Amino acid sequence: MSPEKDLCCDRQTAWDLLCSYAESDSLRKHALAVECAMRACARHFGEDEELWGVVGLIHDFDYEKYPDAATHPYAGERILEKLGYPESVRRAIMSHASYTGVPRDTLMARALFSVDELSGFVTACALVKPSRSIFEVEAKSVIKKMKDKAFARAVSRDDIRQGALELGVELEEHIGLVINAMKEAAGQLGLVGTAEGRQE
Repeated sequence: MSPEKDLCCDRQTAWDLLCSYAESDSLRKHALAVECAMRACARHFGEDEELWGVVGLIHDFDYEKYPDAATHPYAGERILEKLGYPESVRRAIMSHASYTGVPRDTLMARALFSVDELSGFVTACALVKPSRSIFEVEAKSVIKKMKDKAFARAVSRDDIRQGALELGVELEEHIGLVINAMKEAAGQLGLVGTAEGRQE
């Protein structure tokens, strides 16, 4: 394996990078949610799970320090280049923000865009359940919530729909894949919920 391949697939290095820039628990949990969704997508498409997972984990690592459209993800891309991350990784991360103008011309890039907003919306759906549990969330209920403009209003429904379209998958099926991926990481994401809530 090449040194470049070693770097871009090293999960611990990616986690350390994320934590050195992102101090907020919510941003770290978002990164973990996108990571597990990317891993699920990689398995679904027969792609490199470690590579896709790392891309998901670090896609927003610079956001806390560079939160506006003038600097994110541009600052992060420059940092990743200096660290030796390959162009394929940097372009996928750049393209998850449509305003950069970087085309999503790889399956990995399209997958990242498709799970970014969606994982945040699924998290919001879990947290309004009495149990606050991802195990209570179903794809159909997520689609229903998408129609409620007042709910999680910061999340772009258009991006969620466009993401599934670009990836070439049915929206409900894609939501289900992301939910199941997040269930596997429920402990890390703080979405296991309470038994009391689940019984109500």
